[in-house]
This record gives sequence, structure tokens and C-alpha cells, in this order.
Amino acid sequence: MFIVSIDIAKRNHEATLIDHAGKVYGKSLRFANTIMGFNKLMDFVNSYVGEEEVEFGMEATGHYWLALYAHLRNNGYTLHVINSIQSDALRGLYIRQTKTDSKDSFIIAEVIRFGRFSETDVSSPDMHAMRELCRHRFFIVDSVLDIKRKVIALLDQIFPEYETLFTNTFDKTSLELLSEATTSKEILALDTQKLFEIINTASRWHFGMDKAVRIQETARNSFGILLSTSSYALLIRQYIEQINFVEAQIAEIDTEIARLLAGFDTQLTTITGINTTLAAVILSEIGDVRRFESSAKLAAFAGIDPAVKQSGDFNGTHCKMSKRGSPYLRRAIWLAATVAAFHDPAVSILYQKKRAEGKSHGTTMGHICRKMISIIFAVMRNNTPYLTAI
Repeated sequence: MFIVSIDIAKRNHEATLIDHAGKVYGKSLRFANTIMGFNKLMDFVNSYVGEEEVEFGMEATGHYWLALYAHLRNNGYTLHVINSIQSDALRGLYIRQTKTDSKDSFIIAEVIRFGRFSETDVSSPDMHAMRELCRHRFFIVDSVLDIKRKVIALLDQIFPEYETLFTNTFDKTSLELLSEATTSKEILALDTQKLFEIINTASRWHFGMDKAVRIQETARNSFGILLSTSSYALLIRQYIEQINFVEAQIAEIDTEIARLLAGFDTQLTTITGINTTLAAVILSEIGDVRRFESSAKLAAFAGIDPAVKQSGDFNGTHCKMSKRGSPYLRRAIWLAATVAAFHDPAVSILYQKKRAEGKSHGTTMGHICRKMISIIFAVMRNNTPYLTAI
């Protein structure tokens, strides 16, 4: 049997070919991260291997290994993806600890030859796609929140009383009104009947003429700035267009995430606080839960484990989350925990208990997140629905 180990880089990879006894064949091969480079690798391997069995190994370096992995997998080869920590440990055993691409590829080959390694979890194409969609969703949700903060800042200057008119400045009715009339002056310029029609239609007949009168009365007594209001209004209208556009994108992404999640056998949505989107985030970030020996290991992966502060005889008593690992998984668990703390009977009891002990809301939520990790671990490990218990 032969082993082809590959040191991964952005533009060029380095491959070394050895047999089961550790004999190196030829010089290491440098090949481009392109289809021509892939063909060069195949020619190199076939010139030595022939009909013999061959396995490939590589480190999980960023995302640069994915294309090569996909092409090798498509050609039916056995693949091993290892963590760089394992190859670093073996590198430390060599007296001359040089670090070159050819040396690194040889080290990877030795790790695989000895067989003392654990495979890095490699997602299926749909799992990988779902993870990318979920991460992008977080990104654009944050961008919308930033735009909304800008709108609030502008409204506070030209129409500070506007926030009293609607429960949510960014609900459909409010956005429709701001698109038509942004400043207090523009609202007063509207005929009362026209204003009534705008808010009545947008709210699906929830707001009536009395609401229109109140809006104009508030605008008449506004203490906003009076200079350059047209420029502020232009900015607000453009921000609203961006909000509407991005929220339509979010809805489209949610549909695709739900479609992908339906292809996996998971019970995550039975857990209080975990909807379809959060289930997709949690599943795609964790992957195969069996690679974690316990819920504590999973908590460490999510960065929800406490950061230990110890030096000499000092032991810290006020420990915060380590916040290592996947920030996306940690965020999803925090969002789910926020709901479960007040809507799940068992989790709510824990929340009230910790608060009664004098712990702050933030500290208590740390305990709730660790409870959620235990629930998630059990549900994924057993693949059974969550049943709350008091």
C-alpha cells in the first residue's frame, strides 16, 4: 500500500509518496491548486503506484484543501484529513525541526503510516452548504441591525418623537410610512386622508383615522432639527430600501436552509428555543456529535466552558466563558437558551434557582447555555425527541 501525503497551501500544494515501510519514492511534487495541478498529481502517483492500493492524507488547512479533497473523493480514493496539531506533535520529535513544504508533507505521511491520528470531521456537500448559508445569514442579519441603528440615529435628529408612534420602528406599517414621508415636515404635507390610507393598508386595517391624526399632531409638535432635513430623509429612505432588500434575502436563505435541513434526520427542533434556522446552525457546526466524548467536550468546542484562571496558589472564583471554538455555534446556543430560560419548564426552574442565589442575568445565562449543551448532546447522540422534565 502507498500513502500520498499533501501539504496544503493557497496556490500550490506539496505531495510526498511513501510505502507502508516508510520508503520515499521520488522527490516531493509541487503542484498548483488547479485542475492542471490535479492532473499533474495523478500522473505523479500513477507513475509509481500502478495497480497498487493508495491512500491520500492532508491537513485541514483553512478552506484550501476542500477542492482537492472533493476531486480525490470523486475519483474514489481513500482520504484522511487530520488536525495540524497531530503533525506538529510528530515534527517535534525530529532533531532538526526544519519547516519546509516537502518536510511537512513527509511528516503528514508518517502520521498516517503510524495510524495514530483521529480523522477531522468532513461534512457532506449538503452539510457544508448549510453551514455556509447559516454563517452568511448571521452576517447579513448583523448588517441589517447596523443599518437600523443608523436609521434610529437619523430619526433622533430630525423627528425624535417618531419612536413613540409605533411599538416597533421597523414594522411594516412604520417602514411604509417612512418611505412615503420621512420628516415631520413631509408628514404634515400629507393630506390626512392620504396618511390614513397609507397606514391603514400597510397595517391590514389595524390602524384607523385616529392613528393618522395622532401622527400628524406629533409631527406638528416635533422638536427635531430644521436644517438640511431633505438630506437626512434621503439617507433614511435609502437605508429602508436596503433593509427591505436584505430581509428579502434572509427569507430566501431561510427557505434554502429549511430545504437542506429536511434532508437530515435530526430531532433538534423538538428542543425548546430551537427553530429550523438554529437547528441548521447547530447541526452544521457540530457535524457528527459522536466525535465528542461528552457534553463537556462539546461545550468546550462551542466555547461555553468556563475559562480557568489559576496561578500558583491563586484560583479564580469568577470565571467567564472561554469563548473559544465556533462563535456561530455559541451564538445559536445563546439565542436558544434565551427562549428556553422562560418557556421550558425544566430550564426555567434552573434559571429562577440561579437568580435566587444572587447570580446576575448574564452569569445565569451561562449556566442555561451549558444546560442547553447537555440537552443538545443527548438529543443528537440518541437521535430522539426532547422531552422536558421537571
